[in-house]
Amino acid sequence: MASATHAQDEGHEPGRRMRIGEVAERTGLSLRTIRHYEDMGLVVPSARSKGGFRLYTEADVERLTVIRRMKPLDFSLDEMRELLDLTDRLATTAGGPERDRLRERLDAYRKIAEARCETLRARLLAAEDFAATLRRRLAPDA
Repeated sequence: MASATHAQDEGHEPGRRMRIGEVAERTGLSLRTIRHYEDMGLVVPSARSKGGFRLYTEADVERLTVIRRMKPLDFSLDEMRELLDLTDRLATTAGGPERDRLRERLDAYRKIAEARCETLRARLLAAEDFAATLRRRLAPDA
């Protein structure tokens, strides 16, 4: 996640509100995808302009970036929603059994994410191996 200093260095003030087009550019997500995530309850614009345009904050951009990072790991929308809810609740829950339960659930998702990363690494290795095979077959002395 970007720090406030980093955000300011890039001209992104923490309290500034952005329209969806800028958010799409910053996150690498399409306007349609951002609207879909809103419809699914994964992210809600922090405000609306007088003209009805969605307005997002740096925190909204960070949330969308987290969502984008979940996609390659094949998390379902329900899993994404639960993960975001867990992190939101963990950020506002003091110690005790509830916090421990939230941390356990989040750790289970961490393990799933790590296993899926390992699967992706294996798939990438196989794909790179295939590309190398093609390069060898195209070599002039092949």
